Amino acid sequence: MKNRVAPRGSHARRSGRRRMIAASATALTLTGAALTTGLLVQSAGAAPAAAAAAAWPTPSGSQAVSATIKVSGTYDGKLKRFYGSGDLGGGGQDEGQDPIFELADGAVLKNVVVGSPAADGIHCKGSCTIQNVWWEDVGEDAASFKGTSSGATYKVTGGGARKADDKVFQFNGAGTLTVSGFQVSDFGKLVRSCGNCSKQYKRTIAVSDIDVTAPGKALVGINTNYGDTATLKSVRIHGDSSKKIKPCVRYTGNDDGDEPKETGSGPDGTYCKYSSSDISYN
Repeated sequence: MKNRVAPRGSHARRSGRRRMIAASATALTLTGAALTTGLLVQSAGAAPAAAAAAAWPTPSGSQAVSATIKVSGTYDGKLKRFYGSGDLGGGGQDEGQDPIFELADGAVLKNVVVGSPAADGIHCKGSCTIQNVWWEDVGEDAASFKGTSSGATYKVTGGGARKADDKVFQFNGAGTLTVSGFQVSDFGKLVRSCGNCSKQYKRTIAVSDIDVTAPGKALVGINTNYGDTATLKSVRIHGDSSKKIKPCVRYTGNDDGDEPKETGSGPDGTYCKYSSSDISYN
C-alpha cells in the first residue's frame, strides 16, 4: 500500500501547526521534567549543596547593659543590640566574667544582637533555646551551657558569630547541645566540650546546616575519655581551600585544670561522627 499524501491546503497547514504545537509541548514537558529532576538530584545528593547564608541583621536600636539580664520564660529582643557597660564593659578574655544574659532552665532568648563589648555573652543554667541571636564581636565566649542534668538540652538555631579569639560555644555542663542554621567566621573553635572543668560530664553535640568562613581552627572539640560524641551534617566551609579548619578534634579531658591533650582528629565512627560527604569546601 502506498502512503497517502495529504493535499496542500488549509487542512494540511492546520495539521502541520498542530504537530508543531504538540512537539513544542512535549519538548517543554521534557525540559521541565529535566529541570525538576536536576533539582531533586541536587537536593537529594550526598554532598551538602552550597547555600547562601542569611544576611546579618541591622539592629533595631542599641541598649547598654551594666548588670546581667536574667531571663525565665521567653525574651524577645526584637533585634536590638545589647552591649556591655560598667562592670560588663571590659571586653577582655578573662575566664569568670559575668554574661550579658543569663537564661534559667527552660528559657528562650530570641532576636538579639550581642554587640561589643560582649562580656561573657550568654549563660544557660539548664536547658535553653537561643534563636536568631547574632554576636558581632565575641568576648570570652558567645554562650556557655552549664546545666548539670544528663537530660538537659541546649538548642542554638539560626544566628551567627564573628571574631571569636577562642571558643564560640563553651559546653561546661551535661546533656545535649544542637547547633543548626548557624554561621560563624573568624574564630577559634565553634563548640568545645570543656577539657579541664572541675566537674566533668558526658556531652553530646550535633552540628548541622552550618556556614563556616575562614579563618578558624576547629568546629568541634570533644573529650573521648568522658564519652563525648559529635555529629556533623551539612557543613559548608568557605575560604579554606587548604582545609586547615579541623571539623572534629578529640582530646583526653581532665578535672584538675591542666591543658587537655589532643589525641586525634577526623571521623572515627565512634566519637567524631561524620563522613567526607557531610563537609563541603567552597
